Amino acid sequence: MIIQDVIQTIKEYYAGIDFHGNKIDDEKTRDQVLYGNTNQKCTGIVTTCYCSINVIKQAIEKKANLIICHESAFYNRGASTESMNRNKTLVEKKRLLEEFGIVVWRNHDYIHSGMKNDQGELTDGIFYGLMKILDWEKYLIAPIRTPMLFDIPETNTKELASLITDKLNLNGIKIIGNENATIKRVLIAEHIMGENDYRIIELIEEQNVDCVLAMECIDFTVASYIKDAAELEQSKVILAIGHFNLEEPGMNYFATLLPSILKEDICSEFIQSGDMYHFITK
Repeated sequence: MIIQDVIQTIKEYYAGIDFHGNKIDDEKTRDQVLYGNTNQKCTGIVTTCYCSINVIKQAIEKKANLIICHESAFYNRGASTESMNRNKTLVEKKRLLEEFGIVVWRNHDYIHSGMKNDQGELTDGIFYGLMKILDWEKYLIAPIRTPMLFDIPETNTKELASLITDKLNLNGIKIIGNENATIKRVLIAEHIMGENDYRIIELIEEQNVDCVLAMECIDFTVASYIKDAAELEQSKVILAIGHFNLEEPGMNYFATLLPSILKEDICSEFIQSGDMYHFITK
């Protein structure tokens, strides 16, 4: 199967509707071929969240010439690297891809646009995969379309942090707020980056959320609110996991679907790009 046909077949598997309710425009979508020649036979597929150097090296070892990543591979939000053409790290990364004939395709907008779950319901492919890895399907209280709000069996901050660290194979988790919180209702938050963060604060209040699982988390909005809530002895906490760490399970689950999507005997494997955070504590 030619790589271009692999990509097209995967696109057709998804709903293909963007965040604004419009059909994904293949000219404007983030889901571009970031590197390589797609007019070649696919020898194997690696899925990952971020196409790191180590992921490329493992793809080479497995003789896979297609890497499907969820996030950008070249230190930006899009596909263009013109402003960084003299960056030594970028040059070496591209040299490695070129030498071994590897194609990198980004699957971001399509996987978020929706796929059908086991019951035939449309759901976000990334957060559905996270829910599956955590084994939280039976605890979902949000619509299946965006599975991001859960009532889990009562636990506490340290127990939940430990469970997620193990399930997601992380080095650790940054805790903001009540270290001894009693946790039942959990919200998976999207980007906490300043703009419109008041909506997340409102949602926490309206839904009586005990714990937020966060991707990015700046200090001066939701984190400050949770800090104040904890100092008022409220049972509220953020587990700041990281963007790639929280979405990577979705790409793991995606790898398990590829045989049924492609209906071809192409070796497909998930490779964790890995937790980029390391922790020094007192």
